[in-house]
Formats: sequence, structure tokens, C-alpha cells
Amino acid sequence: MKHSQFHLLAGALLAAALTAPAAHAQSPYIWIDDKGMKQLSDQPPPPSVPPNRILRAPRNAPIAPAPAADSTAAPAADSDKAAADDRAKRPPTLAERNADFKKRQAEAASASEKAAQEAAQKSAQAANCESARSDQAALDSGMRMSTFDKEGQRSYLTDAQRAERSKQNKAILAGCAR
Repeated sequence: MKHSQFHLLAGALLAAALTAPAAHAQSPYIWIDDKGMKQLSDQPPPPSVPPNRILRAPRNAPIAPAPAADSTAAPAADSDKAAADDRAKRPPTLAERNADFKKRQAEAASASEKAAQEAAQKSAQAANCESARSDQAALDSGMRMSTFDKEGQRSYLTDAQRAERSKQNKAILAGCAR
């Protein structure tokens, strides 16, 4: 059994050794020509091919051909604009993606916190409205109502106190949606 495993491993190593040069020999440049056909070559595409039509290039090779010597006298504003365009076209770095992720996390957390605060406010408002409704119903029923003072003694509401309390309840209920 060990003998067959050795043959299997040797065959895999031989296949890897034979295909490694073929991987290097693959054409690193792929672009779409003027006729819309895909072109494969180990040479860079002609200068007439715009950079947006170059599909694949080696990592270290520039996608666009080098500019002519006459264009080096371009103003600094153009080079700044070109640098900004390059930054906009290139994929974001890991640090930029992490910063974006943390920004989205912070926005989601603040939105969640805001929603929780709004829910707590609505809940407190609903409880306040329900309390005012039940208190107003008790006042409207005409039964005697009492409160307890600081010493714990019961005292009954006078007509003026009942009217004031009813006025407060109606003000609270005016803000409540039914």
C-alpha cells in the first residue's frame, strides 16, 4: 500500500513540474481590439487600445503605454487630476475597506440606538396616555379620590384639586393619538 501511495505522490509531483513552465508561458496580456475580438499576447497591446479595453496585464506592467516625452510639460493640475482619477479607478486598499466597514458599523449602531430611543419614547408616551385616560375616567365617574401625603396620611381631593387634575389629564390626552 505504501508503494502505491509513493507512485501517486511521484505522479503528482511530475505533473506539477511539467505544468509549471506552461503557467509561466501563458499570455499575460488580454485586450479587446477595435473589431471587438479578444486578443491574447505576451506583448503589450498597441497604443491605440484604450486602457478600459485591456482586460488583463501583468502585475508590474503599466496598463497604458508610457506617455510621450512632449506630454511631460503638462501642468501640475492635470497630474493632480490624473492622480485622483487613478485613486478612483483602483480597487480600495484593505485599510480603506476597513475604514468603510467601521463607518458603516458606526452608522448602523447609531441608527439602532436612535430606533431604540424612539421606541422607548413611544412606550413611555403610551403608558403616560393610558395612565391619564384611566385617571380621567376615575375623575369623570364622580367617585371620591384620595392621595397620600408625606406622613402617609390619606387626604381626599377637593373640587378645585379634581378640576386641576382633570385639566392636567386633558392636556396630556390632547397630545395622545387614539
